[in-house]
Amino acid sequence: MYWDPDLDAQVCGHCEFKRQVPASTTKIVERTLEEAEGAARGFGTDVRVVQCNSCGARVTFEDSATSTDCVFCGSPTVLAQGERRNPLRPESLVPLDVGRQTVQKNFRQWTAGLWFRPNALKRVDRFHARGVYVPFWTFDANVDSEWSADSGTYYYVTIMVPTMVNGKMTMIAQQVRHVRWTPASGARQDTYDDLLVPASGFVRGDLLAKLGVFDQSALVPYAPEYLSGWHAEEYRIDLADGWRAAQTSIEELQSTRCAGDVPGDTHRDLRVANMIRDVRWKHILLPIWTLTYRCNGKPYTVLIHGQTGAVRGQAPISWVKVFGLVLALALAFLVVAAAASL
Repeated sequence: MYWDPDLDAQVCGHCEFKRQVPASTTKIVERTLEEAEGAARGFGTDVRVVQCNSCGARVTFEDSATSTDCVFCGSPTVLAQGERRNPLRPESLVPLDVGRQTVQKNFRQWTAGLWFRPNALKRVDRFHARGVYVPFWTFDANVDSEWSADSGTYYYVTIMVPTMVNGKMTMIAQQVRHVRWTPASGARQDTYDDLLVPASGFVRGDLLAKLGVFDQSALVPYAPEYLSGWHAEEYRIDLADGWRAAQTSIEELQSTRCAGDVPGDTHRDLRVANMIRDVRWKHILLPIWTLTYRCNGKPYTVLIHGQTGAVRGQAPISWVKVFGLVLALALAFLVVAAAASL
């Protein structure tokens, strides 16, 4: 049986028998940081873990499956891992919802819409697409912030400036902006819900950010049936490091929010003190497709959103086309300049 994203069910690869994943009555739990030691471990099913010698990714495969290349970078140098890390079990996941045919169609539409690319890109007919669940941490927290700053209010002073007008020196009135600084302070309370922190370490962060948000309302309690026939990456960024990244994001966001509370037209010397409390976390898996293709002998990576089908990735530049455009613009400019001089 494997999970079919088009049918939203498990399907037998031999007789096409369909089976719905039983609706879970388990509540998605958000734990305190202190409860991490008691959380469930592993993926709850028989899997093997392989590690790529090129990029270092550790990805699960079904115990009976074999692999010849890496899910992320396409390298054939993958080795089975005899020792398992026994990672924290995902609390919930968003089931993969985009099928292989949609991925292939969207990839071809993406390549067809690219500008200044080699013609060979549109002729790419061999590529490897793999559905993979990527690990994330989510964090909830309440934050009490106190801030102080110098609040600046603009005011204007009119001064006379000597200016040459029609060959004569003339005094012209001009307004000059000044800032009146006064001390200010305040406090605010904010709540963070499901702040998302990538835990992959291998998926390119820039491409992942460009894919767009995931609809976390589609999260369901974790069940290994959703992983059948697909891959799941073990988290590389552990809970402690994930929380440190979340804390940094919270402090940066609080600084921005407090800056918006400072009265006046501008501010300086903003100082923010945060007390973060009621922190809770969960480990989730979100679906993407990774796709590798070769163009003119060089490999490129593309990601496809597992819910929306959005495509973001790498593609070669045709410098011949870029040079041709620059040359055409230069010739057009010369023609216009020549016509204007006549």
